[in-house]
Amino acid sequence: MIDKARAAAAALAAADAPSADQGRLTDEAVAALDSTGVLRALQPARWGGGEVHLAEYAETVIEIGRASASAGWVASVIGVHPWQIALFSEQAQQEIWGADPARRIASSYTPTGKIEKVSGGYQVSGRWSFSSGSGICSGVILGGIAGRREVNGTEYPDFTSVILDRADYRIEETWNVAGLRGTGSNDIVVDGVFVPEHRGQSHVHYTHGLGTPLPGQELNDGPLYRTPWAVTFNLIIAAGALGACLGFYDQWVAETRGRRTNYGQLLREEPVVQNHLAEGAWQLDAAVLKVKRTADELMEHAERGEIPSLEQRAFWRWDVARSANAAIDTVQALMRVSSGRSAFIDHPLQARFQDAIAAGSHAFLFDDPLAKAWGGRHLGAEKLAVVHL
Repeated sequence: MIDKARAAAAALAAADAPSADQGRLTDEAVAALDSTGVLRALQPARWGGGEVHLAEYAETVIEIGRASASAGWVASVIGVHPWQIALFSEQAQQEIWGADPARRIASSYTPTGKIEKVSGGYQVSGRWSFSSGSGICSGVILGGIAGRREVNGTEYPDFTSVILDRADYRIEETWNVAGLRGTGSNDIVVDGVFVPEHRGQSHVHYTHGLGTPLPGQELNDGPLYRTPWAVTFNLIIAAGALGACLGFYDQWVAETRGRRTNYGQLLREEPVVQNHLAEGAWQLDAAVLKVKRTADELMEHAERGEIPSLEQRAFWRWDVARSANAAIDTVQALMRVSSGRSAFIDHPLQARFQDAIAAGSHAFLFDDPLAKAWGGRHLGAEKLAVVHL
């Protein structure tokens, strides 16, 4: 799959600017993504999906993002949804994939809309933002707080995912942004629909109930579907951001090789510029290696049938988010030495820079609470940061 992503790189790169201009991926970009298999990579094999190792998926997303940050971001987000849908009941999977196993589902997990638990299911209404790739999908996963739920004597907000069909919501085009313009991350508006119970799942169970199988895990029993939700999602978001950062790095190198100072000297001959390059390359390589290591460790735990501790999950989330932030810091450092001309909107680095900054703004990459979540547990603190694990 990684080789297919590299083979599609030229087509993805060519479609990047047109995707940004129209505010969503072009048909050519979507076709290039489909050719890699990434959008179905985490779908169960019994549905015709790849059911690939998480490390292969993450590296594929990075390679796609290196060619086109928007395509890489959509690949990371849309591509992880088959993994979550595989945790739902057979009835839900049949409804979603029965007629079309290649069906694409979007998402917006931030609980800005209302999901109310009612008899037999959920009543859903409100507005959700940042639904990346929603225009190329025929359904959506939405997140919300469906009351409270008790686990071992402790109450938690019952964060819940529900799956809606395309007829249940409308997309409002609000995506007027500086970076990741081609993702089409528009708003989802639900005027009030009933979602049956089998199309909803509690994230409290994802965090605290890993010892009790979810309905889909009895059907899809491969190790891929035993990895923790929050860590897996954090991993793929980090991969999307790393792809954008590497795309900027590639462009920076290409620009700097031929760039001259105002006095006609080639910058490539300057030791200080060479040092900036070396430092940047090291940071980016380290970030990619950490993300791949986390993917390997997640799969190794799942293959052994081990349930990772909350402390271990907190460290994984911290590690991949911090890695993404280190990559974004590198982009900012390189941009700072890219001359005043890089401030012009049409400068080749500007779009790549904005893509990386936009990717780093995702809530799952805000690493301060993740540092507290791991550090507190590692030190045995009583007051712990409240994050999904």
